[in-house]
Amino acid sequence: MTALPPPVGVAVPPPQPARPRADRRAHRLTPGRVGLYAVLVLAAAVQFAPLYWLVISTLKTPQEFGSIPPTWFPQQATLDAYATVFTDVPFGRSILNSVLITGVCSLSVLVTSTMAGYVFAKYRFAGRDAIFWAVIATMFLPPIITLVPLYHLVSSMGLSDSYAGVMLPWLVNAFGIFLMRQFIADVPDELIDAARIDGASEPRILVRVVAPLLRPAVVTLLVFTVVYYWNNFLWPLSILQSEAKYPVVLTLSRLLSYTMSVGYQNVVMAGALVASLPTLVVFLLAQRVFVQGIARTGVK
Repeated sequence: MTALPPPVGVAVPPPQPARPRADRRAHRLTPGRVGLYAVLVLAAAVQFAPLYWLVISTLKTPQEFGSIPPTWFPQQATLDAYATVFTDVPFGRSILNSVLITGVCSLSVLVTSTMAGYVFAKYRFAGRDAIFWAVIATMFLPPIITLVPLYHLVSSMGLSDSYAGVMLPWLVNAFGIFLMRQFIADVPDELIDAARIDGASEPRILVRVVAPLLRPAVVTLLVFTVVYYWNNFLWPLSILQSEAKYPVVLTLSRLLSYTMSVGYQNVVMAGALVASLPTLVVFLLAQRVFVQGIARTGVK
Protein backbone atom coordinates (compact mmCIF):
# COMPACT_ATOMS: atom_id res chain seq x y z
CA MET A 1 0.00 0.00 0.00
CA THR A 2 1.36 3.43 -0.94
CA ALA A 3 1.76 5.83 2.00
CA LEU A 4 -0.27 9.03 1.72
CA PRO A 5 1.74 12.26 1.58
CA PRO A 6 1.52 14.50 4.66
CA PRO A 7 -0.95 17.39 4.60
CA VAL A 8 0.34 20.67 3.30
CA GLY A 9 1.79 22.88 6.05
CA VAL A 10 2.32 20.06 8.51
CA ALA A 11 5.95 19.65 9.59
CA VAL A 12 7.17 16.11 9.40
CA PRO A 13 9.78 15.22 12.05
CA PRO A 14 12.94 13.72 10.64
CA PRO A 15 13.29 9.99 11.08
CA GLN A 16 15.10 9.07 14.25
CA PRO A 17 18.13 6.87 13.76
CA ALA A 18 17.91 3.45 15.25
CA ARG A 19 19.60 3.17 18.60
CA PRO A 20 22.80 1.19 18.23
CA ARG A 21 22.62 -2.27 19.67
CA ALA A 22 25.87 -1.66 21.54
CA ASP A 23 24.31 1.28 23.45
CA ARG A 24 21.34 -0.83 24.53
CA ARG A 25 23.66 -3.60 25.57
CA ALA A 26 25.80 -1.19 27.62
CA HIS A 27 22.86 -0.37 29.95
CA ARG A 28 22.03 -3.97 30.73
CA LEU A 29 22.78 -5.19 34.24
CA THR A 30 25.20 -8.00 33.62
CA PRO A 31 26.62 -10.05 36.52
CA GLY A 32 29.96 -8.31 36.08
CA ARG A 33 28.36 -4.85 36.26
CA VAL A 34 26.34 -5.83 39.33
CA GLY A 35 29.51 -7.06 41.00
CA LEU A 36 31.29 -3.81 40.14
CA TYR A 37 28.46 -1.76 41.65
CA ALA A 38 28.53 -3.92 44.78
CA VAL A 39 32.28 -3.35 45.18
CA LEU A 40 31.87 0.41 44.70
CA VAL A 41 29.04 0.58 47.26
CA LEU A 42 31.12 -1.42 49.73
CA ALA A 43 34.13 0.84 49.20
CA ALA A 44 31.95 3.94 49.71
CA ALA A 45 30.49 2.45 52.90
CA VAL A 46 33.97 1.77 54.26
CA GLN A 47 35.00 5.36 53.53
CA PHE A 48 31.90 6.92 55.08
CA ALA A 49 31.71 4.66 58.15
CA PRO A 50 34.20 6.72 60.25
CA LEU A 51 32.41 9.95 59.32
CA TYR A 52 29.04 8.44 60.23
CA TRP A 53 30.39 7.23 63.57
CA LEU A 54 31.84 10.67 64.24
CA VAL A 55 28.50 12.37 63.59
CA ILE A 56 26.37 10.05 65.72
CA SER A 57 28.92 10.14 68.54
CA THR A 58 28.45 13.90 68.86
CA LEU A 59 24.70 13.39 69.32
CA LYS A 60 24.99 10.82 72.11
CA THR A 61 24.91 11.45 75.83
CA PRO A 62 28.05 10.52 77.82
CA GLN A 63 26.27 7.49 79.26
CA GLU A 64 25.22 6.21 75.86
CA PHE A 65 28.66 6.92 74.39
CA GLY A 66 30.27 4.60 76.94
CA SER A 67 27.66 1.86 76.65
CA ILE A 68 28.72 -1.66 75.64
CA PRO A 69 27.82 -2.88 73.07
CA PRO A 70 27.86 0.47 71.24
CA THR A 71 24.71 1.81 69.64
CA TRP A 72 24.61 2.68 65.95
CA PHE A 73 21.81 5.22 66.38
CA PRO A 74 21.58 7.78 69.21
CA GLN A 75 18.76 6.86 71.55
CA GLN A 76 18.42 10.40 72.92
CA ALA A 77 19.95 12.82 70.44
CA THR A 78 21.32 15.96 72.06
CA LEU A 79 23.46 18.93 71.00
CA ASP A 80 25.00 19.48 74.43
CA ALA A 81 28.43 18.35 73.18
CA TYR A 82 28.57 21.22 70.69
CA ALA A 83 27.63 23.74 73.37
CA THR A 84 30.37 22.38 75.63
CA VAL A 85 32.96 22.72 72.86
CA PHE A 86 32.34 26.46 72.54
CA THR A 87 32.16 27.09 76.31
CA ASP A 88 35.05 25.03 77.70
CA VAL A 89 37.64 26.26 75.15
CA PRO A 90 37.72 29.38 72.90
CA PHE A 91 36.69 27.36 69.86
CA GLY A 92 34.93 30.21 68.08
CA ARG A 93 37.99 32.46 68.32
CA SER A 94 40.21 29.63 67.11
CA ILE A 95 38.03 29.11 64.04
CA LEU A 96 38.35 32.80 63.17
CA ASN A 97 42.13 32.54 63.61
CA SER A 98 42.24 29.57 61.24
CA VAL A 99 40.07 31.39 58.71
CA LEU A 100 42.44 34.38 58.81
CA ILE A 101 45.63 32.33 58.53
CA THR A 102 44.28 29.95 55.89
CA GLY A 103 42.67 32.71 53.83
CA VAL A 104 45.73 34.95 53.69
CA CYS A 105 48.15 32.09 52.96
CA SER A 106 45.92 30.52 50.31
CA LEU A 107 45.34 33.84 48.53
CA SER A 108 49.06 34.63 48.60
CA VAL A 109 49.93 31.20 47.21
CA LEU A 110 47.43 31.61 44.37
CA VAL A 111 48.84 35.00 43.39
CA THR A 112 52.55 34.16 43.71
CA SER A 113 52.17 30.75 42.06
CA THR A 114 50.32 32.21 39.09
CA MET A 115 52.91 34.95 38.60
CA ALA A 116 55.90 32.64 39.00
CA GLY A 117 54.31 29.93 36.86
CA TYR A 118 53.69 32.46 34.08
CA VAL A 119 57.32 33.58 34.16
CA PHE A 120 58.71 30.03 34.14
CA ALA A 121 56.33 28.91 31.38
CA LYS A 122 56.38 31.84 28.93
CA TYR A 123 59.66 33.69 29.46
CA ARG A 124 63.08 32.72 28.16
CA PHE A 125 66.05 33.86 30.26
CA ALA A 126 69.40 32.52 31.38
CA GLY A 127 69.16 30.10 34.28
CA ARG A 128 65.40 29.67 34.02
CA ASP A 129 65.44 25.87 34.20
CA ALA A 130 68.06 25.83 36.96
CA ILE A 131 66.00 28.21 39.11
CA PHE A 132 62.82 26.25 38.44
CA TRP A 133 64.33 22.93 39.46
CA ALA A 134 65.89 24.55 42.53
CA VAL A 135 62.39 25.62 43.55
CA ILE A 136 61.07 22.13 42.90
CA ALA A 137 63.88 20.63 44.98
CA THR A 138 62.53 22.40 48.07
CA MET A 139 59.43 20.17 47.86
CA PHE A 140 61.57 17.19 48.89
CA LEU A 141 62.73 18.76 52.16
CA PRO A 142 60.78 17.37 55.13
CA PRO A 143 59.16 20.18 57.16
CA ILE A 144 60.90 19.01 60.33
CA ILE A 145 64.29 19.87 58.76
CA THR A 146 63.36 23.50 58.10
CA LEU A 147 61.51 23.98 61.40
CA VAL A 148 64.46 25.17 63.48
CA PRO A 149 65.95 27.54 60.84
CA LEU A 150 62.50 29.03 60.20
CA TYR A 151 61.92 29.51 63.91
CA HIS A 152 65.22 31.36 64.38
CA LEU A 153 64.60 33.48 61.27
CA VAL A 154 61.09 34.51 62.28
CA SER A 155 62.14 35.12 65.89
CA SER A 156 65.03 37.33 64.78
CA MET A 157 62.52 39.44 62.85
CA GLY A 158 60.48 39.98 66.01
CA LEU A 159 57.46 38.06 64.69
CA SER A 160 57.19 35.42 67.39
CA ASP A 161 53.70 34.88 68.79
CA SER A 162 52.07 36.84 65.96
CA TYR A 163 49.80 36.12 63.02
CA ALA A 164 52.47 37.43 60.65
CA GLY A 165 54.99 34.97 62.06
CA VAL A 166 52.61 32.07 61.45
CA MET A 167 51.82 33.12 57.88
CA LEU A 168 55.19 34.40 56.63
CA PRO A 169 56.85 31.03 55.78
CA TRP A 170 53.74 29.83 53.92
CA LEU A 171 53.02 32.75 51.61
CA VAL A 172 54.79 30.99 48.71
CA ASN A 173 54.50 27.33 47.81
CA ALA A 174 56.76 25.33 45.48
CA PHE A 175 54.03 22.87 44.54
CA GLY A 176 51.76 25.75 43.55
CA ILE A 177 54.46 27.17 41.27
CA PHE A 178 54.97 23.76 39.66
CA LEU A 179 51.23 23.22 39.15
CA MET A 180 50.63 26.65 37.62
CA ARG A 181 53.67 26.36 35.40
CA GLN A 182 52.37 23.08 33.97
CA PHE A 183 48.95 24.57 33.20
CA ILE A 184 50.23 27.87 31.81
CA ALA A 185 52.63 26.02 29.51
CA ASP A 186 49.56 24.68 27.68
CA VAL A 187 48.19 28.17 27.01
CA PRO A 188 48.83 28.94 23.29
CA ASP A 189 51.59 31.46 22.74
CA GLU A 190 49.51 32.99 19.93
CA LEU A 191 47.02 34.38 22.44
CA ILE A 192 49.78 36.09 24.42
CA ASP A 193 51.47 37.41 21.27
CA ALA A 194 48.17 38.82 20.00
CA ALA A 195 47.61 40.62 23.30
CA ARG A 196 51.12 42.08 23.15
CA ILE A 197 50.53 43.30 19.61
CA ASP A 198 47.37 45.04 20.84
CA GLY A 199 49.48 46.89 23.38
CA ALA A 200 48.50 45.00 26.53
CA SER A 201 51.00 45.06 29.38
CA GLU A 202 52.28 41.85 30.94
CA PRO A 203 50.16 42.16 34.11
CA ARG A 204 47.09 42.79 31.95
CA ILE A 205 47.88 39.75 29.80
CA LEU A 206 48.23 37.62 32.91
CA VAL A 207 44.96 38.85 34.42
CA ARG A 208 42.77 39.15 31.32
CA VAL A 209 44.14 36.45 29.00
CA VAL A 210 45.92 33.75 30.98
CA ALA A 211 44.09 33.71 34.33
CA PRO A 212 40.60 32.96 32.89
CA LEU A 213 42.02 29.78 31.34
CA LEU A 214 43.37 28.52 34.67
CA ARG A 215 40.15 27.82 36.51
CA PRO A 216 40.80 24.07 37.05
CA ALA A 217 44.35 24.78 38.23
CA VAL A 218 43.24 27.59 40.55
CA VAL A 219 40.52 25.46 42.15
CA THR A 220 42.87 22.50 42.51
CA LEU A 221 45.55 24.60 44.16
CA LEU A 222 42.96 26.31 46.36
CA VAL A 223 41.70 22.97 47.71
CA PHE A 224 45.22 21.75 48.43
CA THR A 225 46.27 24.95 50.19
CA VAL A 226 43.09 25.31 52.25
CA VAL A 227 43.31 21.73 53.51
CA TYR A 228 47.04 21.99 54.24
CA TYR A 229 47.02 25.34 56.02
CA TRP A 230 43.85 24.61 57.94
CA ASN A 231 45.37 21.41 59.34
CA ASN A 232 48.88 22.78 59.83
CA PHE A 233 49.84 21.93 63.41
CA LEU A 234 53.60 21.85 63.96
CA TRP A 235 54.54 25.37 62.87
CA PRO A 236 51.78 27.24 64.79
CA LEU A 237 52.62 25.16 67.85
CA SER A 238 56.28 26.23 67.56
CA ILE A 239 55.81 29.96 66.98
CA LEU A 240 52.70 30.83 69.00
CA GLN A 241 52.48 31.17 72.77
CA SER A 242 49.19 33.03 73.27
CA GLU A 243 46.13 30.79 73.30
CA ALA A 244 44.06 33.66 71.94
CA LYS A 245 45.97 33.33 68.64
CA TYR A 246 45.78 29.53 68.38
CA PRO A 247 44.27 28.09 65.21
CA VAL A 248 41.56 25.50 65.55
CA VAL A 249 43.90 22.50 65.37
CA LEU A 250 45.83 23.68 68.43
CA THR A 251 42.63 24.34 70.36
CA LEU A 252 41.37 20.93 69.34
CA SER A 253 44.49 19.40 70.89
CA ARG A 254 43.37 20.85 74.23
CA LEU A 255 40.15 18.89 73.96
CA LEU A 256 42.14 15.71 73.39
CA SER A 257 43.33 15.94 77.00
CA TYR A 258 39.78 15.07 78.02
CA THR A 259 39.74 11.75 76.16
CA MET A 260 40.49 9.79 79.33
CA SER A 261 37.14 10.89 80.69
CA VAL A 262 34.12 9.09 79.24
CA GLY A 263 32.02 12.16 79.95
CA TYR A 264 34.05 14.25 77.49
CA GLN A 265 34.60 11.87 74.61
CA ASN A 266 31.47 13.06 72.82
CA VAL A 267 32.75 16.63 73.27
CA VAL A 268 36.04 15.68 71.60
CA MET A 269 34.08 14.14 68.74
CA ALA A 270 32.02 17.32 68.38
CA GLY A 271 35.16 19.45 68.29
CA ALA A 272 36.73 17.22 65.65
CA LEU A 273 33.62 17.42 63.49
CA VAL A 274 33.37 21.22 63.75
CA ALA A 275 37.07 21.59 62.97
CA SER A 276 36.83 19.39 59.86
CA LEU A 277 33.64 20.88 58.42
CA PRO A 278 35.22 23.90 56.64
CA THR A 279 37.68 21.79 54.63
CA LEU A 280 34.93 19.29 53.83
CA VAL A 281 32.66 22.06 52.56
CA VAL A 282 35.44 23.55 50.43
CA PHE A 283 36.13 20.19 48.83
CA LEU A 284 32.46 19.46 48.14
CA LEU A 285 31.93 22.87 46.53
CA ALA A 286 35.02 22.51 44.36
CA GLN A 287 34.84 18.77 43.74
CA ARG A 288 33.85 18.89 40.07
CA VAL A 289 36.48 21.40 38.99
CA PHE A 290 39.03 19.83 41.35
CA VAL A 291 38.73 16.41 39.69
CA GLN A 292 39.02 18.09 36.28
CA GLY A 293 42.19 19.86 37.38
CA ILE A 294 43.73 16.66 38.72
CA ALA A 295 42.89 14.85 35.48
CA ARG A 296 44.49 17.59 33.38
CA THR A 297 47.65 17.70 35.49
CA GLY A 298 48.98 14.54 33.84
CA VAL A 299 47.89 15.47 30.30
CA LYS A 300 50.33 17.48 28.24
